[in-house]
Amino acid sequence: MSEEPAPLRATGIDQSFGDVEVLSDVSLSVDRGEVAAIVGPNGSGKSTLLRILAGISPPDDGTVTVPADAGGARSLGFLPQRPAFREGFTARDTLGFYAQLLDGVDNEDVAETLDLVGLAGVADRAVGSLSGGMTRLLGLGQAVLGDPAVLILDEPGSGLDPAMVERLFGIVGNLAADGTAIVVASHELPAVEAHADTVFLLDEGDFLASGSPTALLEETGTETLSEAFLQIVGTRAGETTVRAGVGRRANETETGGKRDDE
Repeated sequence: MSEEPAPLRATGIDQSFGDVEVLSDVSLSVDRGEVAAIVGPNGSGKSTLLRILAGISPPDDGTVTVPADAGGARSLGFLPQRPAFREGFTARDTLGFYAQLLDGVDNEDVAETLDLVGLAGVADRAVGSLSGGMTRLLGLGQAVLGDPAVLILDEPGSGLDPAMVERLFGIVGNLAADGTAIVVASHELPAVEAHADTVFLLDEGDFLASGSPTALLEETGTETLSEAFLQIVGTRAGETTVRAGVGRRANETETGGKRDDE
């Protein structure tokens, strides 16, 4: 990994919705060429954190810094948990639209990106006819278009079959090898274990543990990241891991009905 300053750094992030504290003094940095995975129970605030890192939602407190000039057409690419596009556009037209918003990105880049994410064969199909998994791959294409220095992915493997999950994380690994700093929130723990350099386990408003997958296995004395996850969050296999935030009143949804945060 590079000795240059981390292209993504978050310090002291606080976020609440009403009387529900979702994030409390959360800090992390991600280096060039690093794949950092955010894992945690449902409702632990992963999507909230990623939206803050991507600059989409301002935190109540804290700072996020990303490179102003990364040498590519954009500094940061973001794949939301539920990507949505105009259904009448083709996959090629969709990426072509985003390419027009980026300096130096042309139709050749669009074609290369479609091939990268495995959609070259359906490039001229309307978005409305794509499966949910294909739509997510199109979202990944939108996120990587323009070679961003920082890539933030929220549950990129959702809706994909195991082979496509492995392909997607392989793409992520190749992008990291080229120097991209990557943050990915995912419930696909086997893929995270195989491909992430650093894992941050988010729960109760902050990181309960962080380190390489190997370090977390050694720390917990477990054989898989799934087992380590269950041990750290204090549950047994088969129990529900749904979080309601910190300081919540009984019977309220995690964000007072305002968000459905993973």
